[in-house]
Amino acid sequence: MKKILHTILLVLMMVPNLIMAQQDAGTISKTWSFPVVYKYNEEVTWYFDLTGTTFAPNDNVYLWIWSPSEPDAGHFDNSSEFAKLTFVEGMTWKMTLTPTTYFSMTQEAIASSAGFWYRLKDKTGTKQTGVAQIAYTDFSSFYTANEMIKSYPAQPVINQGVSILFNSNLVAGFQSASEVHFHSGLNNWDVKVEYQAWIPESVQKTKMKNLGNGFYKMDLVPSEYYATVDGYVMENIVFLMVADNWAATTPDQIIHAGEYVAPPPPDFRFFPLNISKRDFLGIIRKNNEPGVTKLLYTITANSVILNGEFTGGVSEIKGFVNLVTALKDVPNVTEIHVLVKDNNNRTISDTTIPLKTVD
Repeated sequence: MKKILHTILLVLMMVPNLIMAQQDAGTISKTWSFPVVYKYNEEVTWYFDLTGTTFAPNDNVYLWIWSPSEPDAGHFDNSSEFAKLTFVEGMTWKMTLTPTTYFSMTQEAIASSAGFWYRLKDKTGTKQTGVAQIAYTDFSSFYTANEMIKSYPAQPVINQGVSILFNSNLVAGFQSASEVHFHSGLNNWDVKVEYQAWIPESVQKTKMKNLGNGFYKMDLVPSEYYATVDGYVMENIVFLMVADNWAATTPDQIIHAGEYVAPPPPDFRFFPLNISKRDFLGIIRKNNEPGVTKLLYTITANSVILNGEFTGGVSEIKGFVNLVTALKDVPNVTEIHVLVKDNNNRTISDTTIPLKTVD
């Protein structure tokens, strides 16, 4: 209850800054971290999906965070460079940090705080998102759970992170190990990343992170770690842990994958299907890729050229072109050529549309 009250007070403290904001950039779509689970004194990368906000790809975006502490205090209208996020792709930005260092706090102090509360903003604070929280998964219960293996999440998917924990205290032969390695594959060893003790690159890639007291962790994104081809369907991760140079091993283990639901493909069309120069031409594209926020069109009708753009987001971009006014004085126009591109300069449609004859 104390932590909840603390959180409410922190949010209320931000009300004056809401008044300062000149533009509400919208709600942050999604956040996640890699590693999936981590200690507060461990380096982590936070990812921010700004799909649906008014930020655009490659914009300079800054983190303004006030809990568990406020590292950039006093610089809301001129964010420091250390608070700047790195653009990844599409509508995703990231920041890599070690919480104890970034917030100048101990692990215990961070753990007893209200958590990570923040906004994302432009440098001057004239545009900012709503208040959001970065979720943290406390995995300390694993140390007393008497489980040999635990996966976060329990059912990983191929293109997202997974953290696999190992309690070596429960397996004979690991007590004196100087290193533990992750010997593994996908779909019952269909695609493998083997621990080969005589190959330095293999040793480095498969080495598990030592958490101390016989506990180890492996962090990976399956599609990247196993270098799978596009469209590969992951059904499971199979693996065993190896002590040093195969001095001891665990029994074979398996983690079943979760169902990956691919986003629906983009849907582009003109409407109505039959038009004349006395109509409005509708242009719509649904299920846009992250980062696609505009459709830019060039319509050519004889000597007349029309240029314009429509804005929107992932769910839909839609607009109408007034052919009535633009073509009313153009004689003998029987067709129009329509070129549509997105804001990443990719051609969406390049086509010729016939026009109905009108009296």
